[in-house]
Amino acid sequence: MKKTLSISTALGVCLIAMSANAAPANDKAADAAAASKVTTVCQNCHGPNGDSTSATFPRLNAQQSDYIAAQLKTFRNHSRDDPHAMAYMWGMASQLDDASIIGIANYLARQKPTEAQTGGSLAAAGKKVYMNGVEADNVPPCAACHGDHGEGNGEMPRLAGQHADYLKKQLEDFRSLVRTNDIMHANTKNMTDRDIESVVSYLAND
Repeated sequence: MKKTLSISTALGVCLIAMSANAAPANDKAADAAAASKVTTVCQNCHGPNGDSTSATFPRLNAQQSDYIAAQLKTFRNHSRDDPHAMAYMWGMASQLDDASIIGIANYLARQKPTEAQTGGSLAAAGKKVYMNGVEADNVPPCAACHGDHGEGNGEMPRLAGQHADYLKKQLEDFRSLVRTNDIMHANTKNMTDRDIESVVSYLAND
């Protein structure tokens, strides 16, 4: 009986050790696959390591991994149906399984961020809207969800360093319901064009 228990215990220890040794190898393989996908496919639009050079396509370097993963899944299942998503991302995301999505999201999140320029002509006014909102118009502070420095959090995206024209278009699309999101529509519906331009001037880098 003792001998049987000893053999069972030994086998258990071996299996645990094998699992521990396999995990880093699996992680490395997943990282390599994600890096390959980003550098051979994603970068065609989003630039090297996600640092897009065209305002048509958002910067993804240092973007929140949870946000990237969530968006890729909405592209894949067609629940994000704004024209930009339909034109560019429905087909691309249809090729991705959950493991690929997580790998790509984690890879891009680790890349060096593009910092906000913060020197635009309306940056000072934009900082006030971003940090404090516009109480008279029931516009809440962006920082409440997106962080004091526009870094984002979880499924709340990083905004700092994004292309100005891309960021402006997304805010306008949320406001007009071209891009549907109940929370973002509620937060942007009372923003004036100047509010949007000011926030973009504060956050963007072009």
